[in-house]
Amino acid sequence: MTVDVDPPGFSTTAEALKLRTWQLGPGQPRAVINQFSDTDFTMIVDDRADVHISSRDGRFYLGWFPNGRPGTDREGWKLAVTGTARVPGYHVSFDTETPAQIVAAAVATVLAASHPH
Repeated sequence: MTVDVDPPGFSTTAEALKLRTWQLGPGQPRAVINQFSDTDFTMIVDDRADVHISSRDGRFYLGWFPNGRPGTDREGWKLAVTGTARVPGYHVSFDTETPAQIVAAAVATVLAASHPH
């Protein structure tokens, strides 16, 4: 019996092992913050220059902590959706160095999944 070491389409050549360039650094938060309208969300900038965005019904929260969220290890973004009596909510955090475009994509996905009652 013979077994293929490399699956079809897999290459072990130097070309397949070439280095990639990855987006690094926090970037500009505009890609995240510009997704929110004054009609549906409230935004507060506190005395530390942290930004807090919440839905008018209070079930969605996004915090941006450019210098890290107090009491955490470099937490730069906190996204949370409150659950219901029957279904638990969820939350996700991103490091201070997570590119804003990645956070923006996560936020866009959460917002797209929401709908009015």
